[in-house]
Amino acid sequence: MKEEMLKLRKKIKKKKPEFKRQEWFRKKALGDKWRKPRGIHSKLRRQEKAKGSLPRPGYGSPSSVRGLTREGYREVIVRNTKDLEKINPKEDVAVMSKGVGRKKKFDILEKAKKMNIKVSNYKFI
Repeated sequence: MKEEMLKLRKKIKKKKPEFKRQEWFRKKALGDKWRKPRGIHSKLRRQEKAKGSLPRPGYGSPSSVRGLTREGYREVIVRNTKDLEKINPKEDVAVMSKGVGRKKKFDILEKAKKMNIKVSNYKFI
């Protein structure tokens, strides 16, 4: 069931357009990050043809796989070795917090290896 939903999410996301801010191409300072169009004469707000599309609930992923990684795991932030005990290796994957230092990183990686827990964001130092 979960694998089917992950495939469906992938299919939906391929069709999803890039939602860009109104007139993002005119001024570099605007950027292309989405902002809701609010002007009374706005063609995008009135959804006229060829003016871009608005974000809608229909573009969302299935609720059963929302927030999961591509492989179908739930990400759990780990700040110390005690946090690893809360993780279920079959459903979760560990993500080391940004502020974890080198010494503690090695401790976390060592313990995760013993407990068969995947750590998604680490590079060998």
